[in-house]
Amino acid sequence: MKKSVTRIILLLIVVCFGGAMYYLYQKNSEDPVVYETEQASKQTIIKKTVATGNILPLEEVLIKPNISGVIEEIFVEGGDYVKSGDLICRIKVVPNLNALNDARNGIDESKITLDDQNRNLLRQKALFDKGVISKVDLEMAQVAYDQAKQSYAAANKRYDIVKTGTTKGFGNAANTQIRATISGMVLEVPVEVGNQVIESNTFNEGTTIAAIADIEKMIFEGKVDESEVGKIKENLPLEITVGAIENTIFDAVLDYIAPKGKEENGAIQFEIKGTMKKQDSIFIRAGLSANASIILARADSVLAIKEALVQFDDKTKKPYVEIEKGEQQFERKDIELGISDGIFVEVISGISSEDKIKVWNKIEKEEDGAN
Repeated sequence: MKKSVTRIILLLIVVCFGGAMYYLYQKNSEDPVVYETEQASKQTIIKKTVATGNILPLEEVLIKPNISGVIEEIFVEGGDYVKSGDLICRIKVVPNLNALNDARNGIDESKITLDDQNRNLLRQKALFDKGVISKVDLEMAQVAYDQAKQSYAAANKRYDIVKTGTTKGFGNAANTQIRATISGMVLEVPVEVGNQVIESNTFNEGTTIAAIADIEKMIFEGKVDESEVGKIKENLPLEITVGAIENTIFDAVLDYIAPKGKEENGAIQFEIKGTMKKQDSIFIRAGLSANASIILARADSVLAIKEALVQFDDKTKKPYVEIEKGEQQFERKDIELGISDGIFVEVISGISSEDKIKVWNKIEKEEDGAN
């Protein structure tokens, strides 16, 4: 019995010893872990956020008629340059029957008054010649006649205006002649000859006949998410890229951030506007889609490393890197970081451009003949 126990114990010792030797053999046969290194370099780091929007004129004026009617003739088209006062179109008035009837009645009433005052004036002149009334009474009769005559002429002009939109003596001020109110480019003419238009008044904004703007003054108008609006402020520089104009960046300045956001698709969006700097060589069409990179911070030609090389202390949360001190031997070095663009981060202090920094991702040596 004792011999059997002894044999079993010896057998277990041999098996354990053999397993240990096999494990050590496997460990020795594995390739050693090799860490690559990288060095810091000079980089220009730009921290920015992006907003989407459109390119629009700073001031766009909608030309509307002050009389209703039908477009009789159009003198401009989209893309034309006009000066303030240039003729845009002519409107043919379609008179309102009620207004026309009232104007006609006004003529008849003023004619009756005029005839009555004329008879009174003749009567007063006869009495004055006979010495019955004074000169003051005659002059009062003359004034009443002149006022009636003026009212009759005004009633006729009112009738002409209701019927045709103009009358004698008005010249360029005629309601039927629609003129440009500012100088600039005609962006669009949304009406055609024969279209009926409605006058602009207190109760109706009226029909837009043309849109005119100064295209030398363009702005970017876009929106930023509520998560980004806290990072931006007025007077920050913008870099505008337009999808329709390749390989060109337009400079602008952020000069407006909406104080109130609006909900769109479940997220709060804030409107922003930026004035673009004039580009003499490139024509930018109004309404083009664009993206604006809002430059939050910028550092030119600074010492930087990839963010992937930075590690953080578990307790203090301070950043550090591992510097190579010998063959595959590394030493921790605390660093001070500056701005980051998501790929590179500025290193203010802690390392130099000659230091070799450990790359976290370990790379095992490939076996000879491996694919």
